[in-house]
Amino acid sequence: MASRVRQVAQTVARPQTRAAVLNVTDKAAQRLKEILSQKKDADGLRISVRTKGCSGNAFHLEYAKEKQKLDEEIIADGAKVWVDSKALLKVLGSTMDYEEDELREEFVFENPNVKGACGCGQSWFT
Repeated sequence: MASRVRQVAQTVARPQTRAAVLNVTDKAAQRLKEILSQKKDADGLRISVRTKGCSGNAFHLEYAKEKQKLDEEIIADGAKVWVDSKALLKVLGSTMDYEEDELREEFVFENPNVKGACGCGQSWFT
């Protein structure tokens, strides 16, 4: 069996771009900016994961004045979202969207890490 090695052309090192922990859709960013413009004591939204519900985990959203030391910051179209460092592995790769219809309006998360969820969709497990 024969093998061959080819010389690889030398390339210029490019800075690595890091994938966002959380993707925020344009619709969610726009709605978040509208909400934050009415809140005098908040500059962004902090997202964490709490142990609760039928399936064990639930997103917790709260208005925040500033980023905490270890929070991951996402700026989407001017809207600031901070993800609690303890929630990073459970949130990684998720997409935050905003939906509204005749009965409800809410931020919705599409989380690729979820292995199952309760019937109402409020809690989930990984």
